[in-house]
Amino acid sequence: MAAGAAAASVALGAGELVAALTGPGTSPVLAVGSAAVDLTPTPLKEYAVRTFGTNDKAVLLGGLYVTTALFAALAGLLSARRPAFGAAVFATAGLLGAWAALARPGAGASAAAPAVAAGLLGAATVLVLLRRVPATAPTTRSPDAADAAPGPRTTTRRAVLAATGGTFAAGTLAAVGGRAWSDRRFDIGAARDTVRIPPAAKPLPPLPAPVRPTVPGLSPLTTRTEDFYRVDTALTLPRIDPRHWALRIRGMVDHPLLLTFDDLLREPLEELDHTLSCVSNEVGGPYVGTTRWLGAALPALLRRAGVRAGADQLVGRSQDGMTIGTPLESVLDGRRALLAVAMDGAALPVAHGFPCRSVVPGFYGYASATKWLVELEVTTFAAYDPYWVRRGWDRTGAVRTTSRIEVPAPFARVPAGDVTVAGTAWATHRGITAVEVRVDGGPWQQTVLATDAGPDLWRQWSHRWTGATPGAHRIEVRATDATGAVQTGDRAAPFPSGATGWHSTVVTVT
Repeated sequence: MAAGAAAASVALGAGELVAALTGPGTSPVLAVGSAAVDLTPTPLKEYAVRTFGTNDKAVLLGGLYVTTALFAALAGLLSARRPAFGAAVFATAGLLGAWAALARPGAGASAAAPAVAAGLLGAATVLVLLRRVPATAPTTRSPDAADAAPGPRTTTRRAVLAATGGTFAAGTLAAVGGRAWSDRRFDIGAARDTVRIPPAAKPLPPLPAPVRPTVPGLSPLTTRTEDFYRVDTALTLPRIDPRHWALRIRGMVDHPLLLTFDDLLREPLEELDHTLSCVSNEVGGPYVGTTRWLGAALPALLRRAGVRAGADQLVGRSQDGMTIGTPLESVLDGRRALLAVAMDGAALPVAHGFPCRSVVPGFYGYASATKWLVELEVTTFAAYDPYWVRRGWDRTGAVRTTSRIEVPAPFARVPAGDVTVAGTAWATHRGITAVEVRVDGGPWQQTVLATDAGPDLWRQWSHRWTGATPGAHRIEVRATDATGAVQTGDRAAPFPSGATGWHSTVVTVT
């Protein structure tokens, strides 16, 4: 078992070292993990996001490492009499890793090299180590042999354990070193730091102070970049040097375009205050954030390309192969859709799509926000199903009217009398016109809305609950959007078109 685990560490180390030459995404563990993400049924993906949140990728990778160690130990154990069995297991694992790497969008032949190297070295290592393992356990020595020299079997076993431990340590060091080398070799931090984002052609004014009630514990109106949620399928962040980046606009257009990053920055840049939310967000969940985006006007570029009659879908393609489809008529209907290059006054962080991502108000991220964008294809819904649609999600992805209670916190203890209740509501690109709360199923009461900063932003609200009596109480909230539609109380899970239902919280009045 120890020999199998040591061989696995050598295999992983070899894979990471070669991946430092061929690219971080070709690492066998990351390639297999990405394939696992793609093959995972939608309900299991939703469970992972709901249970582990933004730590879902770390949990997946940790699970892969543990599974690899267990299979390697089992292969070593079963190979004690037939070492060729262990070699075959490692060779098969290498082939699996090569298949997973070659299956990634845009992968070349070199993507299989790390997995092939891992399989070959793992097989060779297990053969060498198991060949040294004693065929039988050392015989028990009699008391009369107390002064005799140690038997050869005991010496061999110690040597095997030392060789196995040394091999495991060397493999682990190679894996850690290979990953660190890859991170340094493909680091684009310096290139990002040299980017100078031009100001907007017509800057938006600062948001007025009354857009946020002065209630302790209420979310900030705008989300700090470091606190902005991240939900995607990328196990390793695409690292794109803006000097080598280009965006193709093709498909059902009269004049296909190819834009470099400098070309994009020379466009008249626009600002957009926008609330982006994830379709995986549960009722009252945290996967929503607001920031000021800056980028080139997407409708203007599409009109320059000349959209042909009959096109009804715009598909964005990411560097890592993700595809996201947006209704084309919504991109061209006058809303401020952007090819964003900055958020909150600075170039996009790598985790949020540097150097360029799309932002289209009115839709969940899975239907509007392609990070690490490298291609836009004008097509039809009949001709192409993007990544999430192929997995059963709603084709349009329009944001639901949603509200949540943030103050008091769930299960809070508050003094009797007057209690402040506050929270946030959003119906992106429709806007919020009313928010109501009720206590213990009583009558709905209007809350005080903060100043409306525009339909693409969430809106915060507050309410004075008077005469709160001791005991446990349940508070519920619902919102009305600018079309007059009242948020439904029917509970539904996020799949396939976004969660619905009234958010509620239970507090204890003392």
